[in-house]
Amino acid sequence: TSYEMGMEGGSYTLTKKLEYGSIMIYHCPEGYYPHPALTRSCLKSGTWKPPPKRRPPQQCKMIECPNPLVLESGSVLPVQSQYFVNNKTTYECYSGYSLRGSASRVCQANGKWSGGTPICSRDSGSEDRCADPGIPAGARRSGSSFGIDDILSYRCDDNLHLLGSKTRVCQESGQWTGTEPKCYYKHTYDTALEVTEAFGSAIRESLQMAAPVDDTDQEGKKITIDKGGKLNIYIAMDISDSIAEEDFNSARNAVKKLITKVSSFSVSPNYEIIFFASDVLEVVNIIDFSGDKRKPLVDVLAELNNFKYDARDNVGTNLNLAFKTILERMAIQKKRNEMLFMEIHHVLIFFTDGAYNMGGSPENTMAKIRESVYMNNKTKREKYLDVYVFGVGSDIFDEDIMPLVTKRNGERHYFKLKNVIDLERTFDDIIDESEVVGVCGLHKNYDDNTPSTIRQRYPWMARIDNTHEDGKASKCMGSLVTRRFILTAAHCFKFDDMADNIRITMGENKVIKGASRIILHPDYNINGKKNDGINEFYDYDVALIKLKNDVDVSIHIRPICIPCTKETSGALRLVGEAITCKQQEQLLFKNSVEEVSFISYDKKEQMDQRSDAKLKLQDQLRDNCIEMAVTEVEGITPLNLKDIVTDNFLCTGGKQPTRDNVACKGDSGGAVFMDYDKHRTIQVGVISWGTKDLCPGGNSDIKQESSEKSRDFHINLFKVVPFLKKYLGNDTEDYQPLEFLEN
Repeated sequence: TSYEMGMEGGSYTLTKKLEYGSIMIYHCPEGYYPHPALTRSCLKSGTWKPPPKRRPPQQCKMIECPNPLVLESGSVLPVQSQYFVNNKTTYECYSGYSLRGSASRVCQANGKWSGGTPICSRDSGSEDRCADPGIPAGARRSGSSFGIDDILSYRCDDNLHLLGSKTRVCQESGQWTGTEPKCYYKHTYDTALEVTEAFGSAIRESLQMAAPVDDTDQEGKKITIDKGGKLNIYIAMDISDSIAEEDFNSARNAVKKLITKVSSFSVSPNYEIIFFASDVLEVVNIIDFSGDKRKPLVDVLAELNNFKYDARDNVGTNLNLAFKTILERMAIQKKRNEMLFMEIHHVLIFFTDGAYNMGGSPENTMAKIRESVYMNNKTKREKYLDVYVFGVGSDIFDEDIMPLVTKRNGERHYFKLKNVIDLERTFDDIIDESEVVGVCGLHKNYDDNTPSTIRQRYPWMARIDNTHEDGKASKCMGSLVTRRFILTAAHCFKFDDMADNIRITMGENKVIKGASRIILHPDYNINGKKNDGINEFYDYDVALIKLKNDVDVSIHIRPICIPCTKETSGALRLVGEAITCKQQEQLLFKNSVEEVSFISYDKKEQMDQRSDAKLKLQDQLRDNCIEMAVTEVEGITPLNLKDIVTDNFLCTGGKQPTRDNVACKGDSGGAVFMDYDKHRTIQVGVISWGTKDLCPGGNSDIKQESSEKSRDFHINLFKVVPFLKKYLGNDTEDYQPLEFLEN
């Protein structure tokens, strides 16, 4: 009848005309979605499932975003009962609270709010260990305490489903477990840009971290993985009747693109590729990748190409069987060589709508896969397993997919595109050789306390030897921030120093003799306060060393991430077109006290060592930290304190809340850095000066601990972004620039 086939404001297509098994897929203009059904299936009885009704009629409704009126300790304007595409909201905090996240948001055509979750945080000092994670639009939160082991629970409003973690626990590290929850409608989807940035960043890390850790030849620019294989990629594609042929072909093309792009880096992962419906068709068996039986890439692509969608015999869906097949392949590998299995990073990539009508739920099988990889040590081994799901099809069962994917703080493993046809182009954008080589802040997350493995853990570290015009020599530290530039302190140089007199040591004792240019911050003036009785004034104490040529990036030499760049947004899992510098700062400095580290050279052990300290960021804590300069430094008084220790400085030192390590003279110019997760490092400061010299002979022989009154001051890189952008973001020179964000 007409109402069974009708669609107000839109159209429909049929996958198999009006035959049994056909799917009626509804289509709406941009900014609208099909309601009440996204699709209908033709049953053997000749009826549709779900059955169409006269009330409500099938129609295109305007896309709606989740209710934003959930902000605590603040106000949201305008107040509306519903929010539709292009509606704008603004957020303000009550007196005594400061806003983190976005001050304004727009409801987008994909059913998501732009920007990040607004959060109103208390201005006064707090005993909370974790920062308030906020409440996502459309959600309700149970729990309001943020101390160690405190638990928060989330649920979504009616007609919304929760993606991310339903419960989160505050850890001693100051981080929440799991991933940030989001409440989405059935019609909500991810843009191609979101997939490119979130999945792309993660898969590039997987490719890099699979590289060998020993001291074999790593001088080339390409990733090299030994033939034993340190990376297993399992790809499973749904070919059941609920997946239209067009969507299957788009997903297959995307898989071919992914495999081809990975191969362009000389990476040699082991592949398992399966198609699944009622049964599993194994296109590539991962066991074939052992020894001399290794299947050539051309054969893998040919077998993918040769499968005909119409050749399917059984079109039910046994999603659990696909997971069981992967579990069985893992079991065989583990039994053959458990030591090798322990070194392998497993990446599972599923293309499915999440529906199944046979074989039961795959949740228990997925739990066994986790057990197999974690080996009763989830804390250390969870990075060895990543499970991604790409929602394919017109009606995707998000609630059934979410328990299967990896949930890790700051990462996304589930993606749903409006058009799967975009996926091939998205995968093409995801992996670019120049990007993988230049992924900033990536490093091994462990060392064996040997010089070589320490350099792999801190591959951006540079030691600078400078011979001044008067013949005297000085030593400083620095950090590689691009392949052409090293960031350090301005006071490491005198104004008449020559770039050719610099010697830089990086990586496996790679020595670079001479540089192209020394660039001091234009506002740096060591004598700027002499008339006020201050012998040395360190404001804007930053400098760049421009090298004569790009360095070759390897496992031992790699740039660190610095604030306000698109590259750092990738490391921080911040995705979207409107990400700002302020959002990065709010994320990295979200707690009143943040743990940071720096590197010193231990002359006694003849190797580098890591020292730890706490940034005092909340206003009162920072004031308490910097006021020690009044009693410890000649010429500084309560009246001129903040003219000398300006807002450009970060402060560490003392014994509260724990005893910090202190820097020594040879550490000047070194990076003050934060490990955002186990594999990415962000530099937030440059070591500048301190109130007390606690190091024997002025230089570090052993790791030095702070006294009650000693303080170290570091240039806050968020305060000198214009200087960094002028040189590192210059796209008119012969070097690859960084892409800086707006404020």
